[in-house]
Amino acid sequence: MAYHTRSNSFPSRPHPIIQEVDEHLCRLSSSESTSTSSSSISNKLNGLQDLLYCVDRLLQLQGTQQALAQEQQQKWANELLDGCLRLLDICSTAQDALSQTKECIQDLQSIIRRKWGGETGLTNEVRKYLSSRKMVKKSIHKAMGNLKGMKNRSTFSSANKDQETIAIVSKLRDVEAVSLTIFESVLSFISGPKSKPSSWSLVSKMVQSKRIACDEEAKVNEFAEVDAALKSLKSADNAQNQLSNLESCIQDQEEGLESLFRQLIKTRVSLLNILNH
Repeated sequence: MAYHTRSNSFPSRPHPIIQEVDEHLCRLSSSESTSTSSSSISNKLNGLQDLLYCVDRLLQLQGTQQALAQEQQQKWANELLDGCLRLLDICSTAQDALSQTKECIQDLQSIIRRKWGGETGLTNEVRKYLSSRKMVKKSIHKAMGNLKGMKNRSTFSSANKDQETIAIVSKLRDVEAVSLTIFESVLSFISGPKSKPSSWSLVSKMVQSKRIACDEEAKVNEFAEVDAALKSLKSADNAQNQLSNLESCIQDQEEGLESLFRQLIKTRVSLLNILNH
């Protein structure tokens, strides 16, 4: 009796890693419509890192490597590689924006701790911060344009009738799409809402009512809070509190983005190894 053995490729039932990828995709997709508070953004970054970790495991499977290494599929493999590089660029833009903002925050905090350092000194630092924010928003606006261009790329189709190959490439494209959406949320959060609050008191009341209303994620943007507070500065103590909150927020997001950056590099290396095999 002849026995037919399968290679270490995907069986008829979905591989456990593919199921795990699907679960992460589902969780991240369902979170897209929820609050875009700092804690929500941090959770999305952590969730995306978990997803990309699963993707890297998926790329180590022989079935995945065989599918992407096929000559007729290398176009899509190269597109995935290009998409990974673009995600690295967007991640780097977000990191630079956070770093630049944190540096200005620390300068402002230093002035305030020195009992204002003179009205002129504080005014100059506030102007420096607001000017830096304009530069950050300009950089983010450009990155958002590139991001939208990636979203408008052609959808996956293949002349190859191998359903396993089609499923693998389509799944990786789904991962890229979710990654783009999350990075879009991160960049939008750093940039702040387009509508400008009329006064600091209005923002303060909104923040307090949100915090009192529920313990879950409130739609509070720490960047917008500080922007509004500095444009109508009334209390050094209040400004210091807002700056401290924003610095803590930036620290959390920097850690999340740094982990994501490293994971994206690993993913890109895995794709390169497959193409160069």
